[in-house]
Amino acid sequence: MKHRLPGLDTLRRYEAAWLPHDVFAGVVLATMLVPVGIAYAVASGLPGIYGLYATIVPLLAYALFGPSRILVLGPDSALAGILLGVITPLAHGDPVRAVTLAGMMAIVSGLACILAGIARLGFVTELLAKPIRYGYMNGIALTVLISQLPKLFGFSIEGEGPLRSLWATVKAILAGQINWVAFAIGAATLAIILFLRNSRLPGILIAVVAATIVVGVLDLGTLHGVKVLGPLPQGLPAFAIPWITTDDIVPVVLGGCAIAMVSFADTSVLSRSYAARLGTRVDPNQEMVGLGAANLATGFFQGFPISSSSSRTPVAEAAGARTQLTSVVGALAIALLLLVAPNLLQHLPTAALAAVVIASAIGLIEITDLKRIYRIQRWEFWLSIVCFVGVAVFGVIPGIGLAIALAIIEFLWDGWRPHSAILGRAQGVKGYHDITRYPDARRIPGLVLFRWDAPLFFANAEFFRERVMDAVATSPTPVRWLVVAAEPVTSVDVTACDVVAELDQTLSAQGIELCFAELKDPVKDKLKRFGLYTQLGEHYFFPTIGVAVARYLATNNVAWKDWED
Repeated sequence: MKHRLPGLDTLRRYEAAWLPHDVFAGVVLATMLVPVGIAYAVASGLPGIYGLYATIVPLLAYALFGPSRILVLGPDSALAGILLGVITPLAHGDPVRAVTLAGMMAIVSGLACILAGIARLGFVTELLAKPIRYGYMNGIALTVLISQLPKLFGFSIEGEGPLRSLWATVKAILAGQINWVAFAIGAATLAIILFLRNSRLPGILIAVVAATIVVGVLDLGTLHGVKVLGPLPQGLPAFAIPWITTDDIVPVVLGGCAIAMVSFADTSVLSRSYAARLGTRVDPNQEMVGLGAANLATGFFQGFPISSSSSRTPVAEAAGARTQLTSVVGALAIALLLLVAPNLLQHLPTAALAAVVIASAIGLIEITDLKRIYRIQRWEFWLSIVCFVGVAVFGVIPGIGLAIALAIIEFLWDGWRPHSAILGRAQGVKGYHDITRYPDARRIPGLVLFRWDAPLFFANAEFFRERVMDAVATSPTPVRWLVVAAEPVTSVDVTACDVVAELDQTLSAQGIELCFAELKDPVKDKLKRFGLYTQLGEHYFFPTIGVAVARYLATNNVAWKDWED
């Protein structure tokens, strides 16, 4: 129970002194969650009220299942592009259908996270290298930003995909369709949010409240056609199963899985960051279960997929949050708003909501670290750019698919074509070292010391054979022994063992003994099971390179002066 329901464990150890801090932080958090939740719902192609539904339920679910004491979950700008890309072509402008599709995507995402967490697959997002993650997140940020430009300028467009939407937006601007009053409100809202971003003042709350008051007092909705949110339905989200058609299954499942990957990648990074700051430890598998439970719950209560938030979590922390009771209080405060004062935000302008989303999208863009990556390793920088272009050109789902494929290729490439080296004795340096790094290193006559810097498995076994034979062919003296410095070899499979066995026969035919040095015991045990230990001979396995060299010199009566005066 302790592991699967961390919230109950926290409740058992709850201290009374924490209560005032959690209550205050929860109320403060709610003031930010309301406008942000509505904004991200609209950005995802959904009615604003569902952003509040997708805020209340996940906060309560994560408080029970989530391992982090301070993490805040809810609608997120990083997911808006994915939702919009799936929902828009399937819903055909029907808001009810859009909500149904979004709810099923949340359920798919939730189930994927829960199953992965139970299977202890919390490590999978670590396979996404930082440049790849930057690439698709920058692409998502651009997609979201482009989708909000029409709302910021006060007009509507028809277009699917980032490039088509951008072109439609440009044509509308050139055609003079801008509502300058709406644009002024949106631009002012964006400016206030960005100006106060690094201050202790709640920039989003101040900007949104100011825009709402101005539009309401001056009646800009009626006089100047400024689009507003309108009155919200009174009441709480109800349980509903989001039934979809068979034609929708494939895009919804793909979209839900993409959301699971993106949301958990962000959540795990944020969770680990706060755990390190608070001196605690977070189980990534339980984090995945907590995120999955929150998504599953919101999917059945008229919500849509959610993630952690790097903008709302700091608000809770700064307000003094101690535990997830802060999230519970925040959820209850929003529920109270829907029950008592649902019309409070009816004059909230759509342009201001667009500004909130644009500000968040700008915050997703990573440039500084990409500059560092460009200086350090160019190919990883261009890998990030390819992922970025993939999302921007082909859409979020295909773009994320491209990012995953590139991540797998990058992972396999490092093992497929690993580094190897021929070792020699460098003057004044202990041990044996790569002769390409130490060109003056001396090589022992008749002995090739060959180091293989990777696990030995099916994908690189033939390459291993090629590199060994090249080492033999390029030896300055006829080879008697070839010693594989195998300390970096952490694993070996059947295919690789068969290749090694064939290699031993090839070398033996040339009068060359194949030996291994510094082989790890678990790997040596595998070689014993595969029969290689017997084939090569136990006396050709050495604990260190130095012992192998000494045995070679003694066995072959080679005169060798270890150090030169």
